[in-house]
Amino acid sequence: MSESDRTTTQAQTTPPARRTARSGRAERRSHADYTGGIYGSMLAASVVLGAGTLGSFPRLEIVLLLLLTGIVFWIGHVHAVLFGERLAQRALDRRVVLRVCQEEWPIMKAAVPPALAVAVSPLLGLDVQGAVWLALAVALAGQVGWSVAAARWAGASRRLVLIAASVNVLLGLPIICFKLLLKH
Repeated sequence: MSESDRTTTQAQTTPPARRTARSGRAERRSHADYTGGIYGSMLAASVVLGAGTLGSFPRLEIVLLLLLTGIVFWIGHVHAVLFGERLAQRALDRRVVLRVCQEEWPIMKAAVPPALAVAVSPLLGLDVQGAVWLALAVALAGQVGWSVAAARWAGASRRLVLIAASVNVLLGLPIICFKLLLKH
């Protein structure tokens, strides 16, 4: 039996509700985009790297820097998508704007775990530099996690998932090296 015949037979014997659920998952997979999470995690790691000159409340300032930078870049990406791509193709409506905001939200979500790491660092007995290293580790772990999630959601093989994770570890290494080289 050929692949086409098997697919046709399976479609005929699969209940409509299951076919609909499968097609819905397949459609979500085709539209899933984790690049914002990967990008946002790299951005958060870079913000942590650059947070060297801090004032009287260094932890609070790092948390605010992470969250506010995430918001600004999220808004920037929403603007770029809406006015860079969409405007030329079709008119904007509320539904399109909300969908783009949701699609780009992982950029902002990626800033939250490193910010939380800084916020809880005193409970772990960490000084400010320890908090910075913790936030950097959390941001880079997020970057790898988002890449693995993207690869798995796309249905990639285990080998490709491992490659995606490895590439993102390699992308994080320069940030760690910069942190080691740049003493604040």
